[in-house]
Amino acid sequence: MSKHQPNLEDRFLTRREMLQSCGMGLGALALAQLSGQSALADEKGYVNPLAPKAPHFAPKVKRVIHFFMNGGPSQVDTFDPKPMLTKYHGKSLPIHLKTERKTGVGFGSPYKFQKYGQSGIEVSDVYPHIAQHVDDLCVIRSMHTELPNHEPSLLLMNCGDQRQVRPSFGSWLTYGLGTENQNLPGFIVLCPMGYPVSGTQNWTAGFLPSVYQGTYIDTKETEVDRLIQHIKNQSTSRKQQRKQLDLLAALNQRYQQKRQEDSLIEAQIQSYELAFRMQAEATDAFDISKEPEHIREIYGNTLYGRQTLMARRLLERGVRFVQIWQGKDQPWDNHEYLVTGLRQLATATDKPIAALLTDLKQRGMLDDTLVIWGGEFGRTPVVELTGASGGTDEATWGRDHNNHGFSMWLAGGGLKKGYIHGATDEFGFAAMEKKVHVHDLHATLLQLLGFDHERLTYRYAGRDFRLTDVHGVVVPDLLA
Repeated sequence: MSKHQPNLEDRFLTRREMLQSCGMGLGALALAQLSGQSALADEKGYVNPLAPKAPHFAPKVKRVIHFFMNGGPSQVDTFDPKPMLTKYHGKSLPIHLKTERKTGVGFGSPYKFQKYGQSGIEVSDVYPHIAQHVDDLCVIRSMHTELPNHEPSLLLMNCGDQRQVRPSFGSWLTYGLGTENQNLPGFIVLCPMGYPVSGTQNWTAGFLPSVYQGTYIDTKETEVDRLIQHIKNQSTSRKQQRKQLDLLAALNQRYQQKRQEDSLIEAQIQSYELAFRMQAEATDAFDISKEPEHIREIYGNTLYGRQTLMARRLLERGVRFVQIWQGKDQPWDNHEYLVTGLRQLATATDKPIAALLTDLKQRGMLDDTLVIWGGEFGRTPVVELTGASGGTDEATWGRDHNNHGFSMWLAGGGLKKGYIHGATDEFGFAAMEKKVHVHDLHATLLQLLGFDHERLTYRYAGRDFRLTDVHGVVVPDLLA
């Protein structure tokens, strides 16, 4: 007989023990898959899913900042000048346009274009500060996508699929590369005033483990304590918190020893540790008051200026992907009053984006940072006949959605500089030369980051998925 008192707890099997004992271990494999862990991983060792990882080959860039101009900025009013459209202003265009709604006469840009830099790239006068950086830009004038609707086009641009909720570009990147700072999330989304159209689906992890989802920050707040909820513990000192975490970790580890080093328990311990470390790291990263006055001045004391400066601080602290949105209440959806509306939107972003390009270059970061500017589609070259738009008062005129041709620009390492790729027709409606689909763009961006887009996959529902699904080709003309 045993000399020890019986322990009732030892009489029971845990869920994991039962699954491992039954069905030749297949149940345990299923549990591992459901928990987001690899079935072939070492059950006794926890592997941080955000630990830095090597890409397929040497990357040209290692971090991304995406300026998302949600709503669809007009290409013919920003980076794609069309003198012929000005000639036909107020007249019917001699081409057939497949538009979403009823449209009217030609609408020449109310803004002036001018050549800048040694490259001589033409930029609208709504972007005078960004125009000073044209020799660092790779401008794509031949983008196109499938549909002229916000929701599917947003999903396609962000997640590579216009119908199903799939992992976003930022999630794929953190899945493939991890993060260089274990005290901060690998993927952060800065968007003021609430969620944009399609909400969190724009930065979702989809079927990837949820740790790769974008962390949303509402940047309308100026104080760090209000910017990130519960970032500071007001009732307990850090020393006391440390003692509490140590006690909790000891209890979890004691429980873990009885459960055959359960990796899920280890993951929980690590999540508590990350939250504790983030209190100090995130507070510092988002506190732009620590920047010199001259740096804060070039970004501007505006909402967009502040969040762009926050983005640079996050990038230099090892965050892998930062996406900046114009905001829920400020989309580039200029169906009417384009003359004043588009200029206001451009002015709000012009100085901060130019400041970031200058700042990154001075810090030696632009060479290994990928900068993306663009929306989900473009606008029509004709006036839209809905709402206040379309009457005799040209101040009310606006443009409809246009998926057939639009502009985006890139900057950073591995890209051609001072380069214009492709072209739309003479009126700026449809991409005609060197067309680039969204899938092609994604394949090219992943190439810059060291990935073969056909090999960066995740097995789900019986097949291997990727950001570009079964589409996309790398555009070599964009690469230096």
